[in-house]
Amino acid sequence: MKNTKYVFVTGGVTSSLGKGIIAASLAKLLQERGYSVTIQKLDPYINIDPGTLNPYEHGECYVTEDGAETDLDLGHYERFLNIPTSQANNVTTGRIYQSVIDKERKGEFLGKTVQVIPHITDEIKHRVQILGNTGEFDIVITEIGGTVGDIESLPYVESVRQLLWELGHENAIVVHLTLVPYLAAAGELKTKPTQHSVKMLMQSGVSPDILVCRTEHEISDSIKNKLALFCNVKKEDVIQSIDAETIYDVPNLMLEENLDLVVLKKLQLPQDKQPELKVWNEFLTKFKNPKHTVEIGLIGKYVELKDAYKSISEAFIHAGAQNEVQVNINWIHSEDLTVENVPDKLKNLNGVLVAPGFGERGIEGKIAAVKFARENNVPFLGICLGMQMAVIEFSRNVLGLKDASSSEMDKNTTNPVIDLMEEQKSVTNYGGTMRLGAWDCQLKDNSKIKSIYKKEHISERHRHRYEFNSSYLQQIENAGMIATGKNPKTDLVEVVEIPSHPWFIGVQYHPEYKSTVLNPHPLFVDFVKATLEHSLN
Repeated sequence: MKNTKYVFVTGGVTSSLGKGIIAASLAKLLQERGYSVTIQKLDPYINIDPGTLNPYEHGECYVTEDGAETDLDLGHYERFLNIPTSQANNVTTGRIYQSVIDKERKGEFLGKTVQVIPHITDEIKHRVQILGNTGEFDIVITEIGGTVGDIESLPYVESVRQLLWELGHENAIVVHLTLVPYLAAAGELKTKPTQHSVKMLMQSGVSPDILVCRTEHEISDSIKNKLALFCNVKKEDVIQSIDAETIYDVPNLMLEENLDLVVLKKLQLPQDKQPELKVWNEFLTKFKNPKHTVEIGLIGKYVELKDAYKSISEAFIHAGAQNEVQVNINWIHSEDLTVENVPDKLKNLNGVLVAPGFGERGIEGKIAAVKFARENNVPFLGICLGMQMAVIEFSRNVLGLKDASSSEMDKNTTNPVIDLMEEQKSVTNYGGTMRLGAWDCQLKDNSKIKSIYKKEHISERHRHRYEFNSSYLQQIENAGMIATGKNPKTDLVEVVEIPSHPWFIGVQYHPEYKSTVLNPHPLFVDFVKATLEHSLN
C-alpha cells in the first residue's frame, strides 16, 4: 500500500479566488512529474449535494461517472487531470451530519453524547482519507470550500489540524490561497488582508506551509519577505498567482513559481521527472492563435450566471482549439425569445446550442430557437432539455401535434412526447430521483452520431427525470427525425437527428461533462467544425 501524502488547500480574505484552479494546476504539475494524484472538495453547505440547488446559487451541478451530483470544481479537476472523479471526491456538511445522525440513531456511539469534536471531525477525517486508503494515489489534494473564518468551515479546519498532527508534517501540508490587493490611490500592494487571514487560520491551530497570493500586479521580493516574516513561512514558500489570460495558463504560471517543487520538498518526495506539459501547451498555442471565428448562440435560462453552463463553455474552448477556431458564445436568455423576434436575434449565428435545464420557464423561447435552426439549416445541438425541446418542436410543427409538450411542463397535454418513466410517476422527493451518471448507448449504423464517435457503443453521463416517449417514435421517425442512439437495456432514446439537415443532433445525455483539455469531446469538436463550415459558406 502506498504511503499517501495529503495537501490541503484553504482560502482566505474573500471567496472566488480560484482555489479549485490552483488545486487543479498543482495536481497537473504533480501528475506530469509522474505522481498519481486526485483532488477532492469539501463543501461547507448543509445541502446533501448541489442537485437541488438553483444554478444561480452555486453554478452548474457537475455529475460524475458514478452518478454523484457534485460541485462544479470537480469539472475543473477532470478537465485538468483527464481522469474521472467520483462520489468520494465531493463531501458536503449535509452529508457529514446525515451520516453521523444515522449512526447515532442506530446506536453506534454506544449512548455517548454526540458532538462536533470528536464525532463530526472524525467523520470528516474518514471521508478525507477514503481515496488515500484505496492505494491508488500518491497524493490527495483536498480543497476546503468557503473562506477561513467562516463559521461553516470551522469543523473542516479543525479536522485538518487533527490530520496534520496524526499524519505527521512530512505527510500532510497546507497551502493557503489569499489575496494581495492593489490600492490604486496608494499605488501599492497591501499585505494586511493576508496577514489577518493567516492569523485567523493560526487561531484555529493550523499554520500554512505555503502561501499562494492572488494579485493583479507582480509581487516584489520585499513584499515576499514581509509576507514570509509576518506569516511564519519561508520566502520561497510565498508563491505569486497573478491574473491570467485563461485558467489554462495557471499550470505554467505555477511551474514558473516552483509551486510543485516546494510541495514535493515539504512532502519529502523525489523530484526526478520534469513536467513537460507538451500536449497542454500545444492546446494553449492553438487556443491563443485561432485561424477563424464562429458565433454560437447558447440558449438558456440561467445565462446571467455563466458558471451555470461552465462545462459547456469549457467544452467549446477545447473543441475550438482542436479546430483552431475561436468560439464566441452569444449568451441568449430563452425568456427573451419569441417566434417573432427569433429571426432577428439569431440571424448572425453559425450554430445554436439549446442548453439543459429544468422547469417550464423559458421553454417557448427554446422551442422557437430550435425551429429557427431547423428551418434555416443552422447547425443545432440540443443537450438534455435541449434535445427534448427539439422533439417537442418537431412534433408540433412537422407532425402537426399542436399541443405536443413534456408532462414536466404541461400535465394536461394530450400529446406528452416527453414523459416520466412509469416507475418514477409515484416519486415525490426530488433529491437523487433522476437518471444519473454513466449509461450505455448503442449508436445506429450510417448515422451522423456514429460517424462522429467512430464507434457503436458509447457511455455518457445523464442528469434528467423525463424521457422521450417511445409510443411516438414511429410517427416522429416517419416524418424525418430519427432516433440514432438508444440504451441497449431499456431501449430509451438517447440521440435524435434529422438526416436531411446539415447538422441537427439532440442528445439526452450531457457530453460536456466528459470534455477535457487532452480529450476534447468529439460531439463538440464536430459541432464546432459544422459551425465553421456554416460561417465560410
